[in-house]
Amino acid sequence: MKVAIAGYAQEGEINFAYWQKLGATLTIFDEKQPKYPVPEGVDVVIGPDAFHRLHGFDLVVRTASLNPRKIHTDGTVWSATNEFFAKCPAPIIGVTGTKGKGTTCSLITEILRAAGKTVHLVGNIGVPALQTLPRIKSLDLVVFELSSFQLWDLKKSPETAVVLMVEPDHMDIHASMAEYVEAKAQIATHQKPADLLVYHPTNRYSAEVAATSLAQKKRYLTREGAYVQDNAIMIEENRICATQEVGLKGAHNIENICAAITAAWNYTQDTAAIKKAVTNFKGLPHRLEEVGSVKGVLYVNDSYASAPGATSAAIRSFTQPEVLICGGYDRGIRYDELAAAIAEQSNIKKVVLIGETRQKLAEALRNHSFHKTLILDSKQMSDVVKAATQDAAAGDVVLLSPGCPSFDMFNDFTDRGERFKSAVKELGG
Repeated sequence: MKVAIAGYAQEGEINFAYWQKLGATLTIFDEKQPKYPVPEGVDVVIGPDAFHRLHGFDLVVRTASLNPRKIHTDGTVWSATNEFFAKCPAPIIGVTGTKGKGTTCSLITEILRAAGKTVHLVGNIGVPALQTLPRIKSLDLVVFELSSFQLWDLKKSPETAVVLMVEPDHMDIHASMAEYVEAKAQIATHQKPADLLVYHPTNRYSAEVAATSLAQKKRYLTREGAYVQDNAIMIEENRICATQEVGLKGAHNIENICAAITAAWNYTQDTAAIKKAVTNFKGLPHRLEEVGSVKGVLYVNDSYASAPGATSAAIRSFTQPEVLICGGYDRGIRYDELAAAIAEQSNIKKVVLIGETRQKLAEALRNHSFHKTLILDSKQMSDVVKAATQDAAAGDVVLLSPGCPSFDMFNDFTDRGERFKSAVKELGG
């Protein structure tokens, strides 16, 4: 079998190794010189027209961020996600949305493991799916975090699909919001009547995705699934725990918990296990992560917040005065809703604006009569943290929640978050 590997970075390297083990004849295609080492003796096609030269192959395996529409071939366009779904022997719980995917996937996994299930967490949040595939047994469960890039051309939907709130994102990659939602919808489009779809109760785009599914549907935060009543998390009249007992901050995380419980309930009704999981789970790195206090100021790392909605949720998680660090790579979206959310928060003392979007964010904030901003040109996180600290007093919070991707200044959100933590450590001596 002749296989073309379209795009050769980390995922391309994994794709290459997988199909090499299957005995395929492989050729690598990329528009730019690969940063990852190419195996000796392998044909490589490099150039701006590389993805137009994919003829004569049985299979073209695209990297996730490569839009299938850019690929010109007479063969079958495929992906690691499609391969995993086709070969996985266990039921898959797939989770998508614009924000909260990682937290919700982790919560589902913790709930099911607490109930004694063997669970594999894969996708953006876990181990690469194809590397996990050989270890999965038919009686196991798989939790798969699915981005729009992975879903673009998915041919099979998961048995349980979770659709969190969907908001504009990746507009630098997707041609339109309609295309973005269309990609998200693949998580549901191929479901069967015996499957389950869990979705957000009020989000327009989540409802649009849900409408494409033939599965049984449940809205979380309603009595169809897990919900909140009298400051307690409930499901089917079963009290799980008080909201103040959960280990995560913020109303948005109560939503994520309810989504996770609704999905997990399809596989376990062990309320004690569910309570143990949601009360013990303290969150993921770079998601409202408390870094520490310096001179009475609490520093919080929310670097994972690469969309405006995530930052809007983050700023509402604190009642004490906040200095917000915001901005980053320009994805081509508007920031009016984020600006409105910031302006509505009376506890925000200052917004330190960084990255490519700093001027765009400043303008959006001015349009909402918010002028307590500092536009910073520096690309050094140590400078950013020092600037934010200038306006912080004992009892305040300095919150890094950028609302934008990191690629203009940092390698990724992890790099951004780790640099923030290092800068805070420097403050403390």
